[in-house]
Amino acid sequence: MDAVNLTAEAEEFTCNAYFVDGAVPTLIDAGTMPGVVDVLAEYTDELDRVVLTHQHHDHVGELDAVLDAFDADLYAHGDHPRRDHALGDGDQVAIGDETAEVVYTPGHAADHVSLVAETALFGGDVVVYNDGAFDDGSFGRTDMAGQSRERLIGSLRDLLDRLPDTVESLYAGHGDAFHADPAGDSVRDVIERALARAERREPKYPEE
Repeated sequence: MDAVNLTAEAEEFTCNAYFVDGAVPTLIDAGTMPGVVDVLAEYTDELDRVVLTHQHHDHVGELDAVLDAFDADLYAHGDHPRRDHALGDGDQVAIGDETAEVVYTPGHAADHVSLVAETALFGGDVVVYNDGAFDDGSFGRTDMAGQSRERLIGSLRDLLDRLPDTVESLYAGHGDAFHADPAGDSVRDVIERALARAERREPKYPEE
């Protein structure tokens, strides 16, 4: 599965908003970058659905603009006035040419889900490859109200339990996408490294 990060050139703080083309054209998170609709239109005339990993502002700031422009359905775990389909743990959702399993992964956000497809993991903010804190396996911050390091640790363990060996790419909400190297790290290696760091219970950033 190939995913295009529509917000890669953003000048403001935003999540990565990934477009996946195929039988079911899908946007994973909408981001906050003004003009994301125009960037999306460079890749497709039709968008079947927007799937949210969670509803922090940096993931949904341009959501209304995307839904209005493409008349797409909204899939989300948490309540939202424009939600068309509720996502629950274990649900199956089509993304591009693959089908992903929904894994409920709270800790960074109470409504957080990750999407585990045959060849790709969309980890939202639960697990990321590099984010300024760690360069080869990191995890979402848990120092703000409503967040929990313990729940995030449990979520990382759940991802490892439910991750197929066929997953080759990690598309996270922030930082760079990661693609497995046969001679180097796998996606599982990255998650295991993030879990080990989260289990140390040390602050992710020195100012926390």
